[in-house]
Amino acid sequence: MTQWLVGLACLTLLAPAEVLAQKRIPKAPGHDQCPLGYVNTLKTTCVSPIYYEMKLTNGEACPSGWMNVGAGYCRKK
Repeated sequence: MTQWLVGLACLTLLAPAEVLAQKRIPKAPGHDQCPLGYVNTLKTTCVSPIYYEMKLTNGEACPSGWMNVGAGYCRKK
């Protein structure tokens, strides 16, 4: 398990900056968990090995073409 996490950390350091923005997201205000598909870093961020286009829900329903993945986020379908 530790080797996997080290490998994931190395991959995220080598990825282009625009991809990092969606692979590492901040926890939504008022949430201590991460959305579906993301791993909790036990700090203030969530990480994923897969690129997802994400945006905060801000307490609203997700717009058309997006799905609610919990923890205050919508993900593009």
